[in-house]
Amino acid sequence: MKLYNLTRFAAAIVVAIGTSIASVSFVAAQQQFISIGTGGVTGVYYPTGGAICRLVNKDRKEHGIRCSVESTGGSIYNINTIKGGELEFGVAQSDWQYHAYHGTSRFEDNQFEGLRAVFSVHPEPVTIVARRDAGINNITDIPGTRFNIGNDGSGTLGTWEVIEEAMGWSRDDLALAAKMKSAETGSALCDNKIDGYFWLVGHPSALTHETIASCDAVIVPAVAPEIDQLIAERPYYRNATIPGGMYPGNPDDIPTFGVGATFVTSADVPDEVVYLVAKAVLANLDDFRKLHPAFANLKAEEMVSDSLSAPLHPGAIKAYKELGLIE
Repeated sequence: MKLYNLTRFAAAIVVAIGTSIASVSFVAAQQQFISIGTGGVTGVYYPTGGAICRLVNKDRKEHGIRCSVESTGGSIYNINTIKGGELEFGVAQSDWQYHAYHGTSRFEDNQFEGLRAVFSVHPEPVTIVARRDAGINNITDIPGTRFNIGNDGSGTLGTWEVIEEAMGWSRDDLALAAKMKSAETGSALCDNKIDGYFWLVGHPSALTHETIASCDAVIVPAVAPEIDQLIAERPYYRNATIPGGMYPGNPDDIPTFGVGATFVTSADVPDEVVYLVAKAVLANLDDFRKLHPAFANLKAEEMVSDSLSAPLHPGAIKAYKELGLIE
C-alpha cells in the first residue's frame, strides 16, 4: 500500500501556523492509494472496479483514500497479485476465490490462506459465442473447432481447464486452442480466425453485443450431463440463464451455468481501509446499481453472503454490522 510521508511538510506547517505536529501527522498518515485489479477493458470487471472507485473517491477528502483501477489479466492474476502485496483489492470469479483459499486446482501449490472476501457482485454465466456457420449449437459441439479458451492468468482459462476435465476432452481435441485476451476475440471471430470463444461475464456485455452486431454470431447453450454433475459437485457453480432478446438475433433464453463475480482483498489490508471501501458501496447501493446494467438486480443481503468462500475481512464485517446486514 502506498502511503505518502508528509513529515517535513507537516513540520513546516507546525512552524508556520502552530498546528499540532500530531494532528498533521495523522492527516498525512491517512493519505493512501489503493488499487483494484479487474480484467480486460471490454468486460464487466473493469467497470466494476471503476464503479467501486467512484463511490470511494467521492468522499476522499474526508477519509484520505484515493482509489484507482488497473486493467489486468483477470481473476487468477488479481488473486496472485493481491497475495504478493502489489494490489490491495481485486475482482475474481467465485470459483477461483474458493480454490485460492482452500489450496485446490490451480492453487494446490500456492494456497492463499490470507485471502479475504469483501462482497459479491453480479452473476457471471459461461457465455459461448460462435459463428453461426461453425456448427457449434451447444458446448458439446466445441471439439474439432477453432476456439479461444482464454489468456494465461485469466479465470476463463482456468474454467476451461475445469470444463475439459469434466467433459473428458484434451487440448488436442480442438483444431486450434487460441489464448487471446477477451478484447481480441470479437474481431478474431468476425474475421474468421476462430469459430468461437467463451468467457464468464455479467450481462449485458459490451463485447458480446459488439461481436453479434458485427457479424453473424450466436450465443449457444452450455448443457450436458457432465455440466449437471459439475454443478452438483462444486458449491461455487450454479445454473444460469442468459435472457433471450438481450442481444440481436438471439431471441430465446440460453441455458448455461456460471459463477459469481466477487470482490476480494488480503488479511494484510488494514481493517479501516476495507471498512471504508465496503461501506462506500453497500451504504450507497442505489447509486452503485446505476453504474452498470449488470448491477441492476443486486441485493445487499446477497452481496454480503452469496458466492463467498473465503472469510469476510474484519473491516467488511464492521461495515455490514453497522448497516444492519449481518448480526
